[in-house]
Amino acid sequence: MPRSALSTFVISYTVFDEGGDLDEQGQRAHFERLAEAGIGVYAVGGGSGEAYSLTPDEQARVLAIAADVLRDRVPVRAMGAPPRRAGEMIAFADRVAAAGLDGMQLYPPDLGMGHRPRDRELRAYYDDVLPAIRVPVILSTHMSLGYLLPVPLIADLAERYPHVAGVNVTTPDLAYLGDVVAAVGDRLEVHVGIASQALTAIALGASGFLSSEGNLAPRLCQGIIDGCVAGDYAGANDALGRVVRLGVASQRFGNVQAMKACLRLLELPGGVPRRPRLPLEDADSLAQLRALLDELDIARIEGLKVPAA
Repeated sequence: MPRSALSTFVISYTVFDEGGDLDEQGQRAHFERLAEAGIGVYAVGGGSGEAYSLTPDEQARVLAIAADVLRDRVPVRAMGAPPRRAGEMIAFADRVAAAGLDGMQLYPPDLGMGHRPRDRELRAYYDDVLPAIRVPVILSTHMSLGYLLPVPLIADLAERYPHVAGVNVTTPDLAYLGDVVAAVGDRLEVHVGIASQALTAIALGASGFLSSEGNLAPRLCQGIIDGCVAGDYAGANDALGRVVRLGVASQRFGNVQAMKACLRLLELPGGVPRRPRLPLEDADSLAQLRALLDELDIARIEGLKVPAA
């Protein structure tokens, strides 16, 4: 069992209107729904939150709304996007501190074009960035950058920087996950970034999981954790199965496109993707998603009024 309290976080969507502008009212309503479900939140998410498309001022505005709606109700952190330079990450950390969030994820550098930093370059990056950050930090090690952080580096950063509070691990490599838990699980939160790994990760000693599916079904995602805490493993497994099926639909139609389409089908705030992503609009795809929502009983689980077909 994990050595820290179990928890789950949703990588929150950023709500845009039909013209591609930030929809502040819709964003507030989306955060409110997440707070009511009791799920932890990462605002300005790197992928699901389309953080790469936000200007610094837009990032600051979403962070301020997140603090206003979520702080002192559920854990609320910031995520941002992988930086090319240390200065970009430091500037984002300053915006997080100004908003007063509980903490932030710290991405490794993205050197572009598939290039991987050498170990001493990684150490130099963290030694530049971490002393400048004024909030608790959750390290990120993510397969999408083309490399994972060396486990000894994670352990060293946890030892040398007291404000490092956790690590988010996103990789199908369960041996690597086990190594991270063994190295720092007694000191740090360890969350996995692949929702389908939730119960396996907890069995290995991790603290829980992150998801984008929580934007659509936050109570369902929280139910996985609640089931584990209560010893209702059958219930946790049932909830996970439903989340995995939502994830499969995301892979088929595009994560943000599919889940924002589902939110629209359920008449929930979520808005549309920001270009270059386009909304999912073809009738056959929407019909498939509506059928899946009905089959998984999402409206009932989330306590929603079922819209007319």
